Amino acid sequence: MNRLLFRFRELSRQFWFIPAVMTVLALVLAETGIKLEETYGVPKSLTFVYGGGETGARTLLGAIAGSSIGVAGTVFSITIAALSYAAGSMGPRLLGNFTSDRGNQVTLGTFISTFAFSLYTLRKVQGGNPPFVPHYNTTAALALALTSVGMLVYYLAHITRTISMTQVVNSLRDDMRASLLSATEQQDEDPPGTVAPPDNFWQKGEALYAPSSGYLQLLDTELLLRRTCQANVALRLLVRPGDYVFPNSLIAVGVPKLPEGVMDALTLGDSRTTGQDLEFSVRHLSEVAARALSPGVNDPVTAIDVIDRFGDALCSLQDRRWPDGIFYREDQLRLVMPVTDFSGLLARMFDMIRQYGKDSPSVVIRMLEVLTVTASCLKDEDRRTAILRHADLLREDALRVTENSGDRADIEERYSILRQLLLGNEAVMRR
Repeated sequence: MNRLLFRFRELSRQFWFIPAVMTVLALVLAETGIKLEETYGVPKSLTFVYGGGETGARTLLGAIAGSSIGVAGTVFSITIAALSYAAGSMGPRLLGNFTSDRGNQVTLGTFISTFAFSLYTLRKVQGGNPPFVPHYNTTAALALALTSVGMLVYYLAHITRTISMTQVVNSLRDDMRASLLSATEQQDEDPPGTVAPPDNFWQKGEALYAPSSGYLQLLDTELLLRRTCQANVALRLLVRPGDYVFPNSLIAVGVPKLPEGVMDALTLGDSRTTGQDLEFSVRHLSEVAARALSPGVNDPVTAIDVIDRFGDALCSLQDRRWPDGIFYREDQLRLVMPVTDFSGLLARMFDMIRQYGKDSPSVVIRMLEVLTVTASCLKDEDRRTAILRHADLLREDALRVTENSGDRADIEERYSILRQLLLGNEAVMRR
């Protein structure tokens, strides 16, 4: 069931999905209106219903159909231009964020469904004695035309906001925060103090090799736990969501044997997705910052915006429980799987920015300031130690390439504040 829901979610994000659904609904509505009028006619009390004749209905429906499909072509052209801009300035891997945007999909769907509704209704307008004019549908076509005008105004404002760098960064921040909060909310039923068994525990187990390749998009943990409990075995996974699975590579070991249907719980695909892949949105944001720091762009302000969003996400975590990837059921080890830990998450966030932005004092200073604020939000010593490690790396790289004495002094000052905070002297923060 989880796999079906995942497939449907990915399908619904496709650019054509919402326009296709709206077009089908428009055709169903058109047929319903025609059948309703053929059966019951139009009461005289409904004065708002179109009251013209056959010629007027033909002209009106033809004009609506022709103009709506023409504007739909214009909307599609604007979308392509926006996608080209996004690919050039923000990276081609962000195109999915634009094509899955509901505002763009609904706007295009409105124009296409208006065209389909008007064209389907137009074929029912008949002359003769007596003529048949679909008054309900003609009225509805007028309403759809007015709606299309409103959607066009909305779309022009929406597409301008969508390609704004700040909007893109905020959208990626929201995806990243949702993934992190979801992961840290997961609670397994481990007895207190349980640890993973040593590596030699798995040496005599039964191995599972990947029958196909692709990114691990979805891991159904509950299904694996049910299968391992039913077979009374322990299972060790060697891949996690976001990893690329190579064909015929070792991906799991079962002791004393493999449970049935392990691959049923693993969904592979051609691309990484948000959700269980904690590093996916982080990588997107890091790529935006790295592009901004490239010599061809030279936009440190965008990199600073990304650093601020990383600090936002880390402070949202506070000291929430981080998954350890070890699952027990009824005091028996059932599943061990690799997970993204806090130190690895920090590396994905800041390593690339540090490597590309070490010669930009403004970026270095802001990163040290964000790490300081993040450290003040966290109480776990291991996480604070990981923050100090990245601060040490950043200071070392920055001082090696920074020649201006004022900039070096600023970097040293921020680093000193962070170090004293992590050593417990919080009074420095109140100076």
